[in-house]
Amino acid sequence: MIGPSNVNRTARYGAAFALLLFAVPIRQFGPWSALWTTPSILIASVFIAWGAESAQFFVAQGFALAILAWMQTLPEFAVEAVLAWKQQTALLMANLTGAVRLLTGLAWPMIYVTAAVVHRRHTRQPLRMIELTAHQSVEVIGLLLPLVYALLIWWKGTLALYDGGFLVFFYVVYLALLTRLPATSHEEIDELESVPRAVVTARPLWRNAAIGGLFLIGGGLIYFTAEPFLGSLIAVAAAAGIPTFVVIQWLAPVVSEFPELASTFYFARQQEKASIALMNIASSNINQWTLLVAMLPVVLSLGHGSVQSLILDPEQKRELLLTIGQSFISFVFLLNMEFAWWEALMLFVLFAAQFALPAWCKQYITDAFFLWTIGEFVAIGVRRKRPLALKLFIDTLRAPRP
Repeated sequence: MIGPSNVNRTARYGAAFALLLFAVPIRQFGPWSALWTTPSILIASVFIAWGAESAQFFVAQGFALAILAWMQTLPEFAVEAVLAWKQQTALLMANLTGAVRLLTGLAWPMIYVTAAVVHRRHTRQPLRMIELTAHQSVEVIGLLLPLVYALLIWWKGTLALYDGGFLVFFYVVYLALLTRLPATSHEEIDELESVPRAVVTARPLWRNAAIGGLFLIGGGLIYFTAEPFLGSLIAVAAAAGIPTFVVIQWLAPVVSEFPELASTFYFARQQEKASIALMNIASSNINQWTLLVAMLPVVLSLGHGSVQSLILDPEQKRELLLTIGQSFISFVFLLNMEFAWWEALMLFVLFAAQFALPAWCKQYITDAFFLWTIGEFVAIGVRRKRPLALKLFIDTLRAPRP
């Protein structure tokens, strides 16, 4: 059985692997390198996802589960850490903002569409909303403090080591809350895809070896391809005359977020599982707004050899504020523990508008996100009624631990 001690050991190995990954500077790679680096990152992501999905059935504590979630998002952490170690400060916010906006602005609406198609196929009725369960209020409320602190980082225009300390603290609190939730039911093994299902049902010796092998192969592929992957993207941007910031912001997250997108759409295709797909994305956003952001000044300082803070330039501040605004309205949408069809439509429209409209229109999109968010909070205050997500969250805290 894979217990917390084994997972903690895996985390230590992962940390050592991450440091080794960034030991040499980014070398020059041609655009054709993308033809082999991109599939390699995708394959690595799938292997790590299979390992994480298999191991979750043998881990009892929320802390261990969170480590597995971190392993599942290792490709994105690797991309950001390489950029930070190489002192590519102008690009650090590119991958982060692109990944978060992709997951909420595109993945959430697509999850709703997928669930709606399946619902109509089975019931011949339209799906008006995706309803969340009581325990999922932890993920919903867990988004609030990281988003508020991200707004503080934008306001002061710097990301320092002490900011990372606060963000890690928020994540530790989130982990403590996760321990109050019930463990994954073994009855759900039959719902896994073929590879993780075969791993989970194997004999303990073979099962543990397979899980370790999946992590090892996935991690090894990332080790050897993270640097050339970034180099090839930079070369593609130069060859196509596209700003490097744009390529790192959108193309890299599409590849690094592949396992999450694949698993969430897998859940969305199953009736009564669409809320799990949404919460997978919400959990990923919590990881990104806490651990991923906290990692940047640490690796930046290690790569420089002295304590360093990330100074946000005007473009990075604009992109960060837009991303925070989109995340805030997504958080507000879930406060009633539902995700309605019109909310999915508006998220997608405002996400697509960022590409369809001129760049200067992004400020108006940002304003729309924040005005909408403020309006929703004012409406909550006028109603003087506690949001359902907060009520269920408090009930979860008061409930006996499983």
